[in-house]
Amino acid sequence: MPIHLIRHGEVSNPHGLVYADIPGFTLSAKGRRQATAAGEYLVDKPPRLIVSSPLDRATETAERIARVTGSDVVADARLTEWAVTVRWRGAAWADLPTVYPGELEAYLDDPRTIEFSSESITDLADRVNAAVTEWSARTDGDVAFISHEDPIHAAYLRLIDSSPARFHEGKPRHCAVLTLEQAEQAWHAAARWDPPQ
Repeated sequence: MPIHLIRHGEVSNPHGLVYADIPGFTLSAKGRRQATAAGEYLVDKPPRLIVSSPLDRATETAERIARVTGSDVVADARLTEWAVTVRWRGAAWADLPTVYPGELEAYLDDPRTIEFSSESITDLADRVNAAVTEWSARTDGDVAFISHEDPIHAAYLRLIDSSPARFHEGKPRHCAVLTLEQAEQAWHAAARWDPPQ
């Protein structure tokens, strides 16, 4: 059965903060439209189950998709945000080079080698993939996973056995749906859908 990896919709963030795991950051009007559009994209073959990060923006995305598809929704903390952004929570993205000198630059240069995060990119991929493997094995039907940009991308690269050397290339946009299918015990990229911008 296919799985769908979905980044949450656009967030209302007028001050450009690293919202990480701060509660109260919900979808913008555009994000709500994106989530509904993702549901409409999936409606012809709806997932039986949507597994979501417990953070507000992800659960709101999951609920909006489920309204269209009729899917059940559950939360799984393993789909939450990467610890590197949790470290920066509440700071403005524009201020990171001053508040955390060298850290944003290191993350953008090669996130495989950052030492200031309590969770490596390998740990991140392991965590998300454990959730994907468990839920897809125990669910009879398609499963959609709603998470965040870096967790979704790390999991995607791991599942298709691609190197994270170019981690910042091809990252999913808000509410992008990355569909994978399994053959001979390996996952393969089957489709990618991006909502209208």
